[in-house]
Amino acid sequence: MLPSVTASTYDFSDLRAIYINCTLKRSPEISNTAGLMAVSTAIMRRHGVHVDEIRAVDHDLAPGVQADMTEFGFDRDDWPPIYRTVQAADILVIATPIWLGDKSSMCTRVIERLYANSGELNDAGQYAYYGKVGGVIVTGNEDGIKHVAMNVLYSLQHLGCVIPPQADAGLDRRSRTWTVVPRRGVGWAGERVTQRNTVFMTWNLMHLAAMIKGAGGIPAHGNSRQAWDDGARFDHPFLSMS
Repeated sequence: MLPSVTASTYDFSDLRAIYINCTLKRSPEISNTAGLMAVSTAIMRRHGVHVDEIRAVDHDLAPGVQADMTEFGFDRDDWPPIYRTVQAADILVIATPIWLGDKSSMCTRVIERLYANSGELNDAGQYAYYGKVGGVIVTGNEDGIKHVAMNVLYSLQHLGCVIPPQADAGLDRRSRTWTVVPRRGVGWAGERVTQRNTVFMTWNLMHLAAMIKGAGGIPAHGNSRQAWDDGARFDHPFLSMS
């Protein structure tokens, strides 16, 4: 039997999500990427998800792959407090425009800074991003949406995030219309396919995050860095306990 298409009663109020907008436009300049993000964040908020939105370019993110670059010669680094918000989130969405066929330079920097914390361990001895669910939103002024989505989603899974089905949504700005939405400041009016993909991505993120959280996270057997360092080899055919 097909699922009901009536209003859903899902309650995801125990979930937290963070959307990092990697536009190159500082606030309060209108961001097309924020317009597409607004579709996804509105759905999450409607179903109780606590959503944090960060526009990375508004912050001083020092280049590098260390957790706090002030310890490596920089006078200021806003990444540590942003990472604390990432740390608390169940869902991590990276949103980026396309420039010269690739993700923005700010997106590259954000992923590098996420990587800086990837060696930390959670309470189960797993890498820090285990149990988080990742997705990507892309806006472009030329071809390359799928290329950018593949790049970002690979990065997120390599860090340890879980990627649900159809975890990307994108819009080509060349042939679409961007509009101002009352009370939100910026919004988006585009083709039905992009609307559908954004909705599907959002629900897949919420469903998978709820499933993982309800199960107590990703099982730690076979992937605990702490256990590996302590000598466990998890049935490796050639390595024994050391």
